[in-house]
Amino acid sequence: MRIQRTIAVLLLVASGSVWSETTLQRVEPPNWWVGMESSSLQLLVHGDGIGALEPGLDADGVTLENVTRTDNANYLFLDLDIAADAKAGDITLTFSDATGVVLTHDYTLAARESGSADRRGFDARDVVYLITPDRFANGNPDNDNVEGYRDVLDRSKPHTRHGGDLAGITAAVDYIADMGFTQIWLNPVVENAQPAWSYHGYAATDFYKVDPRYGSNDDYRALADAARKRGVGLIIDAVLNHSGNEHWWMTDLPADDWINFDGEFVPTNHHREALLDPYAAGDDRQRFADGWFVETMPDLNQRNPQMANYLIQNSIWWVEYAGLSGIRVDTWPYSDKAFLTEYARRLRMEYPSLGIVGEEWTTNPSLLAYWQAGTARNDGYESYVPNLFDFPLQATMVRALMDEEAWNSGLGEIYRLLANDFLYGDPFGLMIFPDNHDMSRIYTQLGEDLELWKLAHALTLTTRGIPQLYYGSEILFTNPGTESHGVIRRDFPGGWADDDSNGFTGEGLDDEAREAQRWLKQLLNWRREQPALHRGTLRHFAPEEGAYVYFRGDAAEVMVVLNKGAARELPLARYRSLLNDAERATDVMTGETVRLGETLPLPARGALMLEIAR
Repeated sequence: MRIQRTIAVLLLVASGSVWSETTLQRVEPPNWWVGMESSSLQLLVHGDGIGALEPGLDADGVTLENVTRTDNANYLFLDLDIAADAKAGDITLTFSDATGVVLTHDYTLAARESGSADRRGFDARDVVYLITPDRFANGNPDNDNVEGYRDVLDRSKPHTRHGGDLAGITAAVDYIADMGFTQIWLNPVVENAQPAWSYHGYAATDFYKVDPRYGSNDDYRALADAARKRGVGLIIDAVLNHSGNEHWWMTDLPADDWINFDGEFVPTNHHREALLDPYAAGDDRQRFADGWFVETMPDLNQRNPQMANYLIQNSIWWVEYAGLSGIRVDTWPYSDKAFLTEYARRLRMEYPSLGIVGEEWTTNPSLLAYWQAGTARNDGYESYVPNLFDFPLQATMVRALMDEEAWNSGLGEIYRLLANDFLYGDPFGLMIFPDNHDMSRIYTQLGEDLELWKLAHALTLTTRGIPQLYYGSEILFTNPGTESHGVIRRDFPGGWADDDSNGFTGEGLDDEAREAQRWLKQLLNWRREQPALHRGTLRHFAPEEGAYVYFRGDAAEVMVVLNKGAARELPLARYRSLLNDAERATDVMTGETVRLGETLPLPARGALMLEIAR
């Protein structure tokens, strides 16, 4: 069918017909900026029969370098070069047939914000607050249902839309900042016009448009601005591996190789080891990387150079448009390996300090370390991604806290796992977390034990890495008896006008939830002001008798003791190499002065965090 259409287009052009009915349906990216580090810009141009026309451009400082036509005559890909001295303003693209110009399009090259390239990303100074937008706060009930979008509001069901939006998150920025968080990561907010399960955001139907049930592109930028004024950055959730099967291009693919496996559903095998296994069969590698997650998420072929450029430019566009501090990349290793190198290289070229954290869900530190920049590899692969999620530490943390203390179990498992940090290019660049949107709540994983919950958060907020916490953890969200993602991603109380309790104010919460929130807020705000946790070294001691001791800071300014056992006196002789002649410390959570004599009193099943007086 496509071949016949292309032949018809060519015959009409050869006969000199005027394309009076040709219209532009899309030009993406929708705009760009002068003064970018790279002078190259590739435009996707979509319109009926547009491939049969000859594009042109007459603008000072901007040159049309190359035109790519695909096997679909409804597309053109235009490679522009934007000179360093090009001025901001509109440029005019022309499209001509044998009779002359039949179509024009004004394209905006905007001026960049001052210092855009030098923006600070996220690092170990930060704590990230992860939000599922549909489930956090409904700030604008008028956009709960939008005409033409089939997945409608129904808060009684766990997998339908619940009405949370960008306005609700913007209204909660003060709460987030006051808690002590310094970055917000939102699950995807781009359009997901899928007929069902659209609330999670991971099946995009338009990569350049905020889903109108969340608000508008302007609302997203307004959220970033409001957060920045409170010293809080905004991290976008980018999905490079797949789109939704209702994406606008699925009815008119730009090229025959746009989707992996010729556009037919072939499930991934999820055998991530196959990519790095020296003995792996080629079929296993292809099935992992090119296979689809589910039938509703077509797997994108980043080996197609136009697809690769599209995805890279899309991420750059959002960073520049909204003033973002970082990118979380979904399902990192499922995308093409060479593409991932180029993706991170180009993002970091434009923004050298931008945070980019990849999701590689493996509990094997060797597999995780492979993807991080600076890691030594045996195959010459080059990576530019600075950050990865530390799934090995998350799994080990839960196991260590739940298992009995013995020579080969308990807190010693954390000690032994961290001993693997020599594998990583930068272990302090790993993002560490007790839970996230794809797993049971940490309070559930720890048997709804408040003391163990505190130990998990004390470790997360004081060991090496960049902490990330999931919304609702501060008030002990739980999901007993179910692994349903819709239940795990429950509504934050107080985010809807008719809620019986309010997590933002504490009204209606039970005593344990209020205590957890108070405790965590105090710890977060202390961490925010404690440089030893931001850039200091980590030195730890093998656990003994259920107590794990470590120090943070180049001069051991902070001492942490995680104790799973009974209250007791901890002999300090073993730690004098770091304590030296220090005689006093301050208990971070009580403010009390602690004497550092021959022994240190440990609370039962608790975390003791001390600032050492030097």
